[in-house]
Amino acid sequence: MKYIVILADGMADEPIMELQNKTPMAYAKTPTMDLLAKQGEVGLAKTIPEGMSPGSDTANLAVMGYDPKKYYTGRSPLEAVSMGVSLKDTDITFRCNLVTLTEEEEYDEKSIIDHSADEISTEEARELISAVDAHFRTEHIRFYPGVSYRHLVVWNEGSDDVMLTPPHDILGRSIKDYLPQGQNKERIYTMMKQSYEFLKDHPINQKRIEKGLKPANSIWIWGEGKKPAIPSFYEAYGMKGSVISAVDLIKGIGMSAGLRSIDVEGATGNIHTNFKGKAMAAIEELTQGQDFVYVHIEAPDECGHRQEMENKVRSIELIDEKVVKVIKEEMEKLMVDYRMMILPDHPTPLRIRTHTSEPVPYLLYDSTNVVLKQEQTYDEAYAASTGIFFEEGYKLMGYFFANGKK
Repeated sequence: MKYIVILADGMADEPIMELQNKTPMAYAKTPTMDLLAKQGEVGLAKTIPEGMSPGSDTANLAVMGYDPKKYYTGRSPLEAVSMGVSLKDTDITFRCNLVTLTEEEEYDEKSIIDHSADEISTEEARELISAVDAHFRTEHIRFYPGVSYRHLVVWNEGSDDVMLTPPHDILGRSIKDYLPQGQNKERIYTMMKQSYEFLKDHPINQKRIEKGLKPANSIWIWGEGKKPAIPSFYEAYGMKGSVISAVDLIKGIGMSAGLRSIDVEGATGNIHTNFKGKAMAAIEELTQGQDFVYVHIEAPDECGHRQEMENKVRSIELIDEKVVKVIKEEMEKLMVDYRMMILPDHPTPLRIRTHTSEPVPYLLYDSTNVVLKQEQTYDEAYAASTGIFFEEGYKLMGYFFANGKK
């Protein structure tokens, strides 16, 4: 038996008038997921524990089978693992976004236009983060380049007793109500403010403006954390596995759990990613001896943050056509028994452009246990109607491996 999880980041949403009062999941044309829903199980899982922030970090920990309340130590240290940055026990890490701010004269009066600076390319971002590191680097503070707009700060003997806001939570809002609080708040604020002063005129940004793209004119520091200690996935479930993602956070969670991280050419973390390449990489891993693959696709989440309704619907259709369908067909060619679970980690409603804590719908298909239920569909409303609900979402993974036995 082989096991496949397809994690469609931020896919769940709310009914939208322009989509015939349907959610993007319900509106999208997804013939393969429709078929699997009629032959499998549909239910809900609460991936964000009460009192915790609805982030992809806590949610994906839960989906991978780890209780976030027990194992979560922050977002950025998980990204550091993926980036190959070795951490000391005395290090505090932070996520560093390259963002686009408005141009008011006073920094505090600016607003965040884009948390991703128009999904800046990794090559451009690397040059900007190099400039940031050269400007702010000390014996204790270093900046490391990541992918696109996502980067890392490591502060030895820093403090995680801070209150920092994810930039995607405050799109379109003035930053003055969301500036750093807590220990070292002045130092963090100063770095953010000074970054604007030299990034806004950087040649990379001047070229971006000429092309009609948003400039990456400031850094935004958030996502503090400490070195993670996640138990081995193999010891927990007896499964050898791989994680396939373009996002350092997800790769870092997997690697911290002992999963093999697979890079796919053309995987971007947005709607232009190599969907089919991820599907074929999953098949390759399973045929090369792995028991389990975790295929993470960021596109629906990014479309939600950017309030791109048509692209969010299209991203779901592409997941169905180029990931779910391809994996299903390839597994059938191999004539191997398998279970597949499809779900979001959290909702990212287009209306509010950020994450929420509502339970997410899951679809569980077992090629050895097909029972036709014509009425079943895979969307938020039907999942809620089934009465199948995992209050503690981290227990869903064990249920998945146990073939539906609680």
